[in-house]
Amino acid sequence: MIRFIYLALILFSGISKAQFTLIHNVNGYSPTRSGEIKSFATLVIKDGKVVKTGDKQLATQYPKAQRFDGQGKTLLPGLIDAHGHIIGLGNNLSRLDIREANSVEQVGQQLVAFSEQNPKGWILGRGWDQTRWTPNDFPTAADLDKYVKDRPVVLTRVDGHAIWVNSMAMKLAGIGAKTTSPAGGEILRHPSGNPSGVFIDKAESLVKKHIPPTSTAHLNQALNKAGEHLLSLGITSAHDAGIDKQTWKLYQSRAQKQTLPLRIYAMLSAADPQLDSMLQAGVYKDKRDMLSIRSVKIYADGALGSRGAALLKDYKDRQGYRGLMLEQPQHLEQLIAQAVKHGFSAHTHAIGDRANRLVLDSYEKVFKTTGGKLLRNRIEHAQIVEPEDIPRFKILDIIPSMQPVHATSDMHMAQQRLTDEQLRGAYAWQTFLQQGSKVAAGSDFPVELANPFHGLHAAITRMNAQQQPQQGWRNHERLTRTQALQAFTLDAAYAAFQEFKLGSLEQGKWADFILLDKDYFKVPEQEIRDIQVKQTWIAGQLRYAQD
Repeated sequence: MIRFIYLALILFSGISKAQFTLIHNVNGYSPTRSGEIKSFATLVIKDGKVVKTGDKQLATQYPKAQRFDGQGKTLLPGLIDAHGHIIGLGNNLSRLDIREANSVEQVGQQLVAFSEQNPKGWILGRGWDQTRWTPNDFPTAADLDKYVKDRPVVLTRVDGHAIWVNSMAMKLAGIGAKTTSPAGGEILRHPSGNPSGVFIDKAESLVKKHIPPTSTAHLNQALNKAGEHLLSLGITSAHDAGIDKQTWKLYQSRAQKQTLPLRIYAMLSAADPQLDSMLQAGVYKDKRDMLSIRSVKIYADGALGSRGAALLKDYKDRQGYRGLMLEQPQHLEQLIAQAVKHGFSAHTHAIGDRANRLVLDSYEKVFKTTGGKLLRNRIEHAQIVEPEDIPRFKILDIIPSMQPVHATSDMHMAQQRLTDEQLRGAYAWQTFLQQGSKVAAGSDFPVELANPFHGLHAAITRMNAQQQPQQGWRNHERLTRTQALQAFTLDAAYAAFQEFKLGSLEQGKWADFILLDKDYFKVPEQEIRDIQVKQTWIAGQLRYAQD
């Protein structure tokens, strides 16, 4: 049986009232700001914060404390996902999920079943990846029409940078042969010139703007579903990479009511028409550190799988094509400057080496003219970086916010898209760490599964779920277990200005922690991926338990 708790389990309701809470008989580990891992058997909590950690004898000093027996289980700080999409994850849990489909036919079968269970309105889903199919060509509207043609269907690619729609969706959107691709986007077309049914990056808006708006009730439901799922995986804090004004209002309302399911560090979407009004409202931070809004998410380019990542040289498998810049350098500079002028950090999505270079150039120019270098600005993903540009991250104090599982998901596709020369600075976690950069790790859920132990496994082994390749892909960039844990805890907290509040179980910090079924530091590497979370605690209160 699984239990989720948003304030506290009735069974443990006395914990918050006790002067001290004692978590004893645990196999505890915590990173520290000194870079070492501290081991302990007892954790003492008061008012939701860590008083101290120590050996078994520490328990004897608190005879009147409310006690919880950890039964010898491994205890780690709550894990922080430094890049995800919370509402998107919640939506995925209630929409058509085609992540596991290995062909157009499998997508069609799932589509028919979903349409029968949900007989009204637009059909929305996510997860297709044509690189997994044979042949691996982009699909078409006609492929979907075979299965559903009387209702609009919009299926988002797994990376979120392309949509695949049926003919009804294009008809309702008024899209035809004369429709032009917007700047920063591409409409894939048949040889006849008619749209094929796939819209990349900014071309997505041609269809998406016709989808009925999401209600606040639906947003609340999506937040709750996502929160339950993330807590079950040991994630106590998530950095939400790009929220619109409706979500901005929802998060603040839930924070004020103290009903947020987990800690959220939210980035305002630079694409929202009301960005300026949100910036004018200023930085938001609640007293219990459940919600922090102090950054802006900017998109520079697309994704590698849809060939939207902006490259310095041609794609290996599409000569004469170098991807898409969603924002040109001048506008990038304007957006970064707009953020820092209001005291907000700028977190910019950049996957291709050209995008990363142009974003670094933009940061450098803004810092000289406007300032903002100390705002812990980030490049989200930093997947393909020209090696000579990597030191610039350190020089400019730019945090590489990276998702280890992307490397093991992308490796076969990346080798199709890019040459060995283009891959020299790809997914270069260890190189970044060795120059003194802090790597903030995440998953990019729901692009990838949210399970942080998949990310820890990928970071440490550079292998996929099938433990391939045997020595790890480009294994000189693999991390140690300590480095990987630090990236998912203290360094992720640092990337949100929260390293003195979260990320480790040191005195005075919030008592966010998880209990596991296996010892993260001692199990064989191949078993890290399968570690299960037994309990998740936030501020000394039990929020999730698995019996």
